Amino acid sequence: MKIKAAVVREKGGPFLIEEIELDEPRADEVLVKIASSGLCHTDLVARNQYMPIPLPGVFGHEGAGVVEKVGAQVTKVKPGDHVATSFMSCGTCVPCKKGIPGWCTEFRRLNFGGRRADGSATMKKGSETVYGSFFGQSTFANYAVMSERSIAKVPSDVPLEILSPLGCGIQTGAGGVINTLMARPGSEIAVFGIGSVGLSAIMAAVVSGCTKIIGIDVVPERLKLAKEFGATDIIDSSKSNAVEEIRNLTGGGIEFTLECTGIPKVFRQAVDSLMMGGTCGLIGVAPVGMEASLEMQVILDGRTIKGIVEGDCIPEIFIPQLIKFYKQGRFPFDRLIKFYTLEQINEAAEDSEKGKTLKAVLRP
Repeated sequence: MKIKAAVVREKGGPFLIEEIELDEPRADEVLVKIASSGLCHTDLVARNQYMPIPLPGVFGHEGAGVVEKVGAQVTKVKPGDHVATSFMSCGTCVPCKKGIPGWCTEFRRLNFGGRRADGSATMKKGSETVYGSFFGQSTFANYAVMSERSIAKVPSDVPLEILSPLGCGIQTGAGGVINTLMARPGSEIAVFGIGSVGLSAIMAAVVSGCTKIIGIDVVPERLKLAKEFGATDIIDSSKSNAVEEIRNLTGGGIEFTLECTGIPKVFRQAVDSLMMGGTCGLIGVAPVGMEASLEMQVILDGRTIKGIVEGDCIPEIFIPQLIKFYKQGRFPFDRLIKFYTLEQINEAAEDSEKGKTLKAVLRP
């Protein structure tokens, strides 16, 4: 079928709105009419080729929409169901069978390879292959074909236009607190980087009952938002030493930290702020090959570093949980969103990179 999609044709180039051909869904696949698609930092990482991803390509991996068609083997959803889209996993490797699909041994190939698991492409323009299947989906378009493993059924009484960011950035920040760090009532946490992921982590820390929640950033407006979303303390790290401030606020170090920037210097601060036996969750995405240095004694003193992929969640379970928190008024993630049309995708990308927009959401 003919669809409208935002195509990237060269490294760092603009998103170009083009008409391309989308394959029909196969036996284990679903065709979704996209109502909204979040613009995530990882989409810009892909556009800028910080990791090897084939071009020309269609990105987008935070989608929400209505099921149009299902393959003969699909049992999770039926036409007319509302769904949110998330990452792809194989379902057969050891991590997948253990319930941690974000650690799937085929994760990079299935999410960044530009093709289905069997190597076939879902998109073309004439005789030209257009690489899709980004995170198993490619939702910068008005329609997308994906495996049923990449979808989570969602309730129909919540607007689809706000649900798309749950599929990656928001579930990553919230899941980092709830699933990875397993913060308990009374826990203390510091969140480095107050973008949409960091604010999602702060909201999740409130839901989890954390009694001290520290937000660290260099942008005053974002620090103000951190307070509005539940941070008990804020630190402008451009004006003071964040490590010293956290130690002063906690009596020597904090139990949990989350690093959401991907900046090596900030990662070092997040680790150095921990109490003995504390845990740092690393969420921030850095270019391939980027290194960070740590003092070995800091780690020897019982501190732990945990990489976090997709909030260590099973999307079809976790996304509905976040929606329940939202409906209870405890997780107001919709306040992060600014809407754009698909044709405004380059403006949305620029606003996101400049920090003008916390969470850009496209409405095809």
